Order: sequence, then structure tokens, then C-alpha cells
Amino acid sequence: MSDVQEATNQLLHVNLHENQRDTHVTESVPRSESEHLRVTIGATVPTGFEQAAADEVREKLKSSCKISKDRGKIYFDISVESLAQVHLLRSVDNLFVVVQELKDYQFKETKEKVLKDFEELAGKLPWSDPLKVWKINTSFKKKKTKRKKLNQNLSKEKIDNGRDKREERDVKKELSNNSLDSHILDYYEKPAIKEEISTLVGDVLASCKNETEESLKEDTDPEVLKFRVTCNRAGEKHCFSSNEAARDFGGAVQDHFKWKADMTNFDVEVLLNIHDNEVIVGIALTEESLHRRNITHFGPTTLRSTLAYGMLRLCSPQPSDIIVDPMCGTGAIPIEGATEWSNCFHIAGDNNPLAVNRAANNISSLLTRSQIKEGKLSWGLPIDAIQWDICNLPLRTGSVDIIVTDMPFGKRMGSKKRNWNLYPACLWEMGRICKPGTGRAALLTQDKKCFTKALSGMEHVWRKVHTVWVNIGGLHAAVYLLNRTPLAFVHPSGQDKEELLSAKND
Repeated sequence: MSDVQEATNQLLHVNLHENQRDTHVTESVPRSESEHLRVTIGATVPTGFEQAAADEVREKLKSSCKISKDRGKIYFDISVESLAQVHLLRSVDNLFVVVQELKDYQFKETKEKVLKDFEELAGKLPWSDPLKVWKINTSFKKKKTKRKKLNQNLSKEKIDNGRDKREERDVKKELSNNSLDSHILDYYEKPAIKEEISTLVGDVLASCKNETEESLKEDTDPEVLKFRVTCNRAGEKHCFSSNEAARDFGGAVQDHFKWKADMTNFDVEVLLNIHDNEVIVGIALTEESLHRRNITHFGPTTLRSTLAYGMLRLCSPQPSDIIVDPMCGTGAIPIEGATEWSNCFHIAGDNNPLAVNRAANNISSLLTRSQIKEGKLSWGLPIDAIQWDICNLPLRTGSVDIIVTDMPFGKRMGSKKRNWNLYPACLWEMGRICKPGTGRAALLTQDKKCFTKALSGMEHVWRKVHTVWVNIGGLHAAVYLLNRTPLAFVHPSGQDKEELLSAKND
């Protein structure tokens, strides 16, 4: 963990104690009680990367973690003091607090009896502690929203002392002129939750008085909460649908709390997760996925930041490593790498000038947001973007430690037919630039047949270590973790190379 990250965690720890001092006013939770409150947090993660997410939880939160039988979910216990740090995890998409886990739930024989049991279940669940955590989490989000504009305005003034104001206006103008205008502007005004939580640190004391007064007003004039129930069901032996379970369980929740049902503009989202004979009830802590944090300029195949993190983590980056994404697209992988592994150097490259331009703009936007947040000029990020030919990279032989990339699936980008020539040429060139013996690669593709064939002809250069099966937008894909063999790369002539690649494809 870098010094910056350690300092951030320390500041967040202090900030949480400051927030807990007025918890008894805003949430009716005594400070001593909330300090020692421990709950189980559930998190959705990219399928196939459950182990990577569990390792991150153990590393950063020092908490034991359980991987669910239901793919794409993990569970871990925390104290409420660690709630803000949970939102900083890089591998998780969505978070929820567990109300109760029913491991061996006995479903009745008929649909009517099952749904009747769901109705009775709502009144028996231990809602108290999870709702306290939800209230504390909600107070964080309210404070982040109130402070964000003030924090950005103060930071802009500091930045303007060192550079012209036009620079920031040009960034916003560039964003507003983008083809994804409304989406990007919305994202720019609402940056990822890591940035939002970080704004709590700088000005919490200055605005404490006003927030306390507003909280007192809210307590004297309470509003009826709006809620909805979302049911996620997996299993073939259920005699009911997800909608039926959500409807009947939601009706019982409404009767129990006297809340108002609202499917779109809700305050509380109750989750009913059913996997075979396992039932878990939870309360959502995130309104949108935490993977929406880095990218403002989108391409046709933008990779999720959480998946990019998982792929990078597979390669175990070490300080001073050179990490290359030779087919970077919008730059999701190298940008995630530069954010989390800032002691490495990351190179983003692509043969498409539009893709390189998007990656450069995403790097610039991330740097601008970082400067606004910190309120001072930055030396930059350990990342660069370049246009190149994947089959003829302008990099020295054996100069790269790690290669992580999202290869063309042959669906939205490229074609299956072209992959039969592209994949062997890519593996050949990646083997050239990667350090013999210590180099490694994590390559994502949905065209598994083509990749397996190409890899079989490169056994002298690459050794397959592990395969992670993932779901990418409904497509069954794989991440191949490869190690570079100790064999030194021998430069063939152009004709010999073409003949060799052609022979390996026959």
C-alpha cells in the first residue's frame, strides 16, 4: 500500500470518528453502540474474480471473507468504523448489508405456501442493526453531496493560483461536446465514489454545525421512507418467479414498517437473494455500481474497472514493473493500474487513433479530477498513451514485466475470421517484448477456440498457468494467465516469421 493510500485511510478513520460523534442526533444511534456495531456486508463482484475480491478484503480490511455458492458474491464481517473503507474496495461492484442468511431454507410444496412463508418472514427478521448501518451510510452520501460543490470550488481557486482558469473550462467544454454528452456530464458532476468519499476528509469540521442544524430539522419533521424489493433468484426447483417473491415479500415489508412502495424513486432497496435452498435478505448500500469510477469517454467495448482490477491483480504487480496494455481501447486497464499500482509504470496503446484519443482524454479527465480534489497541481500519473501496431510494437525485446489486455472478441470489434491471423501474431509479439522467465500476461477473450489454437503453437514462449471463466455482457469469456518461459527470444527474418506463423495455424 502506498504512502498516499495509508494517509487517506488514516484521515478516513479520523473522519468516521467525527461522524460518529453526532450519530445520536442524525440517526438515533448512540456513539458507543455504533462504534462496536458489527455487521455482515455482501458484495457483488465480476464472476470468476471472487477469490481476487476476497483477497483484497483480507488485505485491506483485515477481515475474513466467505465466497458464496452463488457466483459473483462474497460476504465479510466489519465494524461500522470500516464502512467508508469498504466503499474504497476496487474489486466490488455493489454493496449491501445482510439482514439475515438462511442457509437451508425449506420451501413448501406449493407456490401459495411458499409466498405465505415469505410474508411471515418479513416480520421475523432482525432489521435493527442493518437499518442503523443503512442510515449511517445514507448520512455519508448526503454529506458527500453537500460538500462536493464547496470542495470543488475551493480546490479550483487553489489550482487557479498556479494555472490559467481556461484549462478547467476547456475540460468541461470537451466533455460537453462529446457524443455521449449527457452521460459524461452526469458522470463528471458525479465522480466515482472513491473521489466522493475522499471529499469527506477536507471540510468535515467546517460544515458540521450547519449539518447538525439540518439534521435536527429532519428529525422533527420525519418523512415516510420509500422502498422497493428486488429479488435475485437462481435454481431450477423453485415453484415461484422472482416477481412473485418480490411482490409478496415487499407487501409484508410495507405492512411491517409502514413504508411507501416506489419502484423508481426509492430510499431503501431491500434485496431478496435466493440461490437453490439458500435465502439471504439484505439492504443495498450502493445506488450504482462502484465500477463507474474512471471512464468518461466511452468506446464500443469499454471494460468494467472492477474486471480490469481483477485482471491486474492476477499478475501480482511489483514496484517498478512496466505494465503494458497493447490493445487498450478506452484505457480502462492501464488507468485502473495507474490508480491502484502507482509505483509501476503503465503504457496504453492501440492501433485505432480514436481509441488512443479516448484513452488520452480519460487519463486527462482523471488527472483533472484528482487535481480538483487535492486542490493543487499534480506531477501527473504513471501512465502514457501511444498509437502503435500490435504486431510490431515500438518496445525493446524483453523490456516489459506484465501484459494485461482485452483482446478482440470478434463481435463488436474485429471478426472471428481475422482473429485466426491476429491472435498468433499478437502472442508472438507479446512474447518478444515480455521478460523471459519472469514476465506474465493476463489476456481476456471470448474467442476461446481461436486463442487455444494460437497458444498451442507458442508453448516454447508462453506457459498457461490458470484460466478464469468470466461473464462479459452475457458472453462466456475467459481470462488466461500466462507466464513467459525462460527461453530467450530469437528474432527471425520477416519471411521466416510469416512462414512460422502460417505453419502454426495450419
